[in-house]
Amino acid sequence: MSQPILLTVDDDPAVSRSVARDLRRRYGKDYRIIRADSGADALDALREIKLRGDAVAAILADYRMPQMDGIVFLEKAMDLFPNARRALLTAYADTDAAIQAINVVDVDHYLLKPWDPPEEKLYPVVDALVETWRAVGERPVDEIKLIGHRYSSPSFHLRDFLARNAVPYRWYSVDDDEGRRILEAADAAPHDIPVLVTPGGTVLRQPSGPELADAVGLSTRPTQEFYDLIVIGGGPAGLGAAVYGASEGLRTVIVERKATGGQAGTSSRIENYLGFPDGVSGAQLTDRARRQALKFGAEVLTARDVVGLEARGSARVVMFGDGTEISAHSVVLASGVTYRALEAPGVAELAGRGVYYGSAATEAPECKGEHVYIVGGANSAGQAAVFFSKHAADVTILVRGQSLEASMSHYLIEQIAGIGNIHVRTRTTVVEAHGDDHLERLTLCENGGATETVPTGHLFIFIGAAPRTDWLGTEIQRDDHGFVRTGPDLLTDGGPPPGWPLDRDPHYLESSIPGVFVAGDVRAASVKRVASAVGEGAMAVTLVHRYLEEQ
Repeated sequence: MSQPILLTVDDDPAVSRSVARDLRRRYGKDYRIIRADSGADALDALREIKLRGDAVAAILADYRMPQMDGIVFLEKAMDLFPNARRALLTAYADTDAAIQAINVVDVDHYLLKPWDPPEEKLYPVVDALVETWRAVGERPVDEIKLIGHRYSSPSFHLRDFLARNAVPYRWYSVDDDEGRRILEAADAAPHDIPVLVTPGGTVLRQPSGPELADAVGLSTRPTQEFYDLIVIGGGPAGLGAAVYGASEGLRTVIVERKATGGQAGTSSRIENYLGFPDGVSGAQLTDRARRQALKFGAEVLTARDVVGLEARGSARVVMFGDGTEISAHSVVLASGVTYRALEAPGVAELAGRGVYYGSAATEAPECKGEHVYIVGGANSAGQAAVFFSKHAADVTILVRGQSLEASMSHYLIEQIAGIGNIHVRTRTTVVEAHGDDHLERLTLCENGGATETVPTGHLFIFIGAAPRTDWLGTEIQRDDHGFVRTGPDLLTDGGPPPGWPLDRDPHYLESSIPGVFVAGDVRAASVKRVASAVGEGAMAVTLVHRYLEEQ
């Protein structure tokens, strides 16, 4: 196979030659460097490359080009090489416009011109692009077939599971001819859906989470019985703990119930996270963190439901729903939170059939030309509104309060105000959801007065969150809302909590069981932000080391 390609596009011949020269100097041994002077010429080159069967690792495109600017070009280039990584070249004067336009195309980086010295400003960016491309690759994908019904909650949950775990699959509706043909070939019937067919021809009917994970190659079984550190939860806090724990030599395993990333992994774009001035999707951020943890030697177990945690002497034991267990010297509890249920008639019955908790990005194509409703006034709701505004005809945010200012970041409020097809209705609640097989209408109540029924097939709910800690025993102290108390919050009358076995007070992030630390949203009084969750995960590992030194 020929060398993969790095393509650069700039209408200024001098700049084009300069970029190609700098790329060739660093990457010429392993990559072919191709340059084009316009978006149209670059697309012609990409079509020829596609026909030859060659791979494109990364594309660097100038933002301001005549006839076809860099954003339009990259959007067209994605149709030909969706796995190629993308960067935008822009002048300082165009930075704001470029960052705003980046929301249209999932660009990985932007570069300011000039980029001298390239060792500091160009090569680190391109290194990141090619590293990500190698991880994703342009290799042929073994196709997993999933057959189900559009308005089936189990079908939606399987699609969401595969998407959240970055497992490529092809979706077939049982209502289509091809879907019915695959069911017949699999000796399955419509009442068996959802049905999954692996590339090897194995047929799974209504698979459970662990069955699905095993079938698609996700790790579900630990390689050891005893670890230095077990991390419960694969969100930002858990991934932060795993990266720092594994990188510092601790035998580390992450246990995740559904998919790494947690709620942050469903965010369409996080724009206030340090180091990503043009924003980053939650899926991109958490995928990089997962790969980083794996690089340092951490294990990631998926589709494992933790049902118990207890101390047995110096060991901390985590119990799974299938009766198995693993042990470690220490545990970081980073299980996060789940969205609170919307208490209104019809909502529960239509969950997964037009009513969704979280952004449910797999539903975006189904929203084309539709009117979408989003319930919630915090950042997650705002990010979802911006995301769905690119697919739906109209997006309406329903807020129970008087404004967004009390709960949403200022940058996001301004962004929403500038998008014409997003509307905000304050002091408005959903009082009922209607539909037979799927959501068809919502009844809304404004200002506690008259009601209004509106047609819609999509409702996305972001109304706060509650910790999933009911599986914890009484030894782990929690507040009235179920969040886990740690450190100073455990002290009573200036001393340690009742039953505390050590002659010291609990460490700052330590729970009422020594050696069990808590990080992220599940911790009482935590700051509900991605950056603080990552920081707490790293801090928890520091305290784990301190705890281990005491043993």
